[in-house]
Amino acid sequence: MKKKGVDFLLLLGSGLLVYCLIASLAWVGVIDEYYMQLLSVAGVYIIVALSLNLITGFTGQLALGHAGFMSIGAYTAAIFVMRASLPLLPSVLLGGLVSAVFGFAIGFPTLRLRGDYLAITTLGFGEIIRVVLNNLEGLTGGSAGLQGIPSFSDTGNYTLDAIIKFSWIFAFFVATVATISNLIRSSPGRVIVSVREDEIASTSMGNDVTRYKMIAFTVSAFFAGIGGGLFSALIGYLNPSDFNFLYSVNFVVIAVLGGLGSLTGTVLGGLVFTFAQEWLRVLGDFRLVVFGLLLILLMIFWQSGIMGNKELSITGLVRRIFRKGGRAQ
Repeated sequence: MKKKGVDFLLLLGSGLLVYCLIASLAWVGVIDEYYMQLLSVAGVYIIVALSLNLITGFTGQLALGHAGFMSIGAYTAAIFVMRASLPLLPSVLLGGLVSAVFGFAIGFPTLRLRGDYLAITTLGFGEIIRVVLNNLEGLTGGSAGLQGIPSFSDTGNYTLDAIIKFSWIFAFFVATVATISNLIRSSPGRVIVSVREDEIASTSMGNDVTRYKMIAFTVSAFFAGIGGGLFSALIGYLNPSDFNFLYSVNFVVIAVLGGLGSLTGTVLGGLVFTFAQEWLRVLGDFRLVVFGLLLILLMIFWQSGIMGNKELSITGLVRRIFRKGGRAQ
């Protein structure tokens, strides 16, 4: 218990240090509003990609419909804020809960499937959700979408607003990493990872494999919905066409780019993906071609992604520094 408490404090302290550094640089103008917006978008993408990595990277189940869960969370949060005048925080959490309910409902009959069958089923779910949102004009705005969604802050000071937006997303990002990390390290998490390694062997050990798949899938859908709720407040506009199949593929790309089964890899993959796509806009119509070629080259020469299945441990790094300092004395 003492070791876990120290690890938590070190992780919290590291997170606060990173946040204070970025917020300070933004306040003095070193990081402008444009890059703060990019960091916020990257934060949302990372949250959704982390949720996908839980089911694909750690559980070993290929899912291709996470844009569907994200859209449910986004529209739920936006509707509660706009139609029910609910504060943003409970609206985002409700978006996550509604997505989790859909995740449970979809996962219950489909998680007995394996491999390509599960991927096709989740892909179909994502497309169904998009079509439903497109046809519920009275509630979702239909093909015209929802406009004028209240943002995190509107003080009139662009720099302060950018910092507040980033603060919200960074807080949810830290909570997402902490929750998924603790889940993976727990007893149910070890069973979840065993499903990825060898599902038959895990079943033979007496584990209810379908039950643990359901846990992972429901938690994954919850955080995808959280990411969607944050996205709606960050962008201020939602359209069903934004949450198409290619949007789901983007999250798969981030997870694979960073390394399946690595939380820190997903964080790095989300940052690389977001900033690379933005910087390549100068190429115009050739942007996606060049970006695709870069991904192909990366997968050829760096097949396991940036981190593979390894983690960058802040607590381990701090311990090594203190250990070396003690020896030097």
